[in-house]
Amino acid sequence: MSTLQRLTARLSEILDQDSVITDPVRLRTYDCDGLTYHRATPGVVVLAESAEQIAAVVRLCDEYGVPFVARGSGTGLSGGALPRTDGVLIVTSRMRRILEIDIPNRRAVVEPGVTNLAITEAVRDQGHYYAPDPSSQQICSIGGNVAENSGGAHCLKYGFTVNHVVGVELVTPQGEIVELSDRDPGYDLLGAFIGSEGTLGIATKITVRLSRTPEAVTTVLAAFTGIEGGGRAVSAIIGAGIVPAAIEMMDALAIEAAEAAVHCGYPEGAGAVLVVELDGPHAEVDHQFAAVERICRETGAFEIRVAASAEERAAIWKGRKSAFAAVGRISPAYIVQDGVVPRTALPEVLAGIDRLQEEFGIRVANVFHAGDGNLHPLVLFDDAVPGQGERAETVSGRILDLCIEHGGSITGEHGVGVDKSRYMPRMFSEEDLDTMQLVRCAFDPKGLSNPGKVFPTPRLCGEVPGVRRGVHPLVESGAAEQF
Repeated sequence: MSTLQRLTARLSEILDQDSVITDPVRLRTYDCDGLTYHRATPGVVVLAESAEQIAAVVRLCDEYGVPFVARGSGTGLSGGALPRTDGVLIVTSRMRRILEIDIPNRRAVVEPGVTNLAITEAVRDQGHYYAPDPSSQQICSIGGNVAENSGGAHCLKYGFTVNHVVGVELVTPQGEIVELSDRDPGYDLLGAFIGSEGTLGIATKITVRLSRTPEAVTTVLAAFTGIEGGGRAVSAIIGAGIVPAAIEMMDALAIEAAEAAVHCGYPEGAGAVLVVELDGPHAEVDHQFAAVERICRETGAFEIRVAASAEERAAIWKGRKSAFAAVGRISPAYIVQDGVVPRTALPEVLAGIDRLQEEFGIRVANVFHAGDGNLHPLVLFDDAVPGQGERAETVSGRILDLCIEHGGSITGEHGVGVDKSRYMPRMFSEEDLDTMQLVRCAFDPKGLSNPGKVFPTPRLCGEVPGVRRGVHPLVESGAAEQF
């Protein structure tokens, strides 16, 4: 009997029968996250219902030396929840209770399986909402948002998940239940945990900050003949000192996909559309709208629409929010990429992407958070055509190279996961990666918590799980401490 089989037998002793999945057909349900390009069938799946159950499972993994991976709704786009064939996949989707709503202190306490949008729906009638809004907010879970430090359209003005989480209860890689808070003295362990992609433990309870519903919201759709005009409008809006709640852009190919999928009714002939949302006090929004309308016309917008109701606002957002999934209407397979560049570099990077399309014969649909330079190129290919998948992956990597060359990053909000781990050395030095691994090894010296993600190789902890042998150069030089 293998180690995993012995562990599975122990799991069946402490959990209900329907909470432990070993059937090969059912296991295939969990073989990938939203990035379907990477797949692996988990060794065993556990459907957890409480922090205590997760802690018990992790303690067994620690005892047997078996790796484990946490998974929420499975909407991630970097392979961050890709399971291990020799490990345990711990699924938190059953943990979806909103435990507490504290409007006077603008706080809510939720379990990790609660969907992003469910928080806003729970407090909307009380004049509040939860600001971070990934495009998958109807189904993505808060536990996954914390793991990936997820963003969204409105993060230009309001910030990412890390700016809206004030406390986390988590299970450590050793199976202990601990709490982290933004009020804790000393090291910012909460900040380190958020965005660690499941490598430092599993969130089991999250305290989020609620925001007041703005007094006024104006949503504008501006259509341009080409993406260059939209880019000029973005630069001019930000250059004028206006910080909209959101500035989103889609190119012609992304618009084509959205029209095929959800019939969003964007202006005919648009080579690019810009969605600009303004919120705040009425007087401020009115003033900003007048400036945005003028700027869009000056930079070449041939049609401008303004939502006159909540329904029209939702209709404008419908195309943008559905863009990733909609691409499936025009391509049998695609890779969702995620990179960041300075706003001023957008024209050069987009031109570079055009050159890559021509060179490799691979189409790329561009959807991005234009206000903060967060690109989401969708690299389209047909996996039934020999060699297309490989060419698409090459184009995907070259786009990340473009981002780095122009002073950007290989990820803005989707995380590194397994998909982009090999690109980390292109952005970070050996010393940078060693320092990051010192943090990881402090939490997880055995390397069992979501191994194989973020980093290209298990560096400081050794090629096999275990504490690093000898003194690390950073420790020896006095630049870091190892406990």
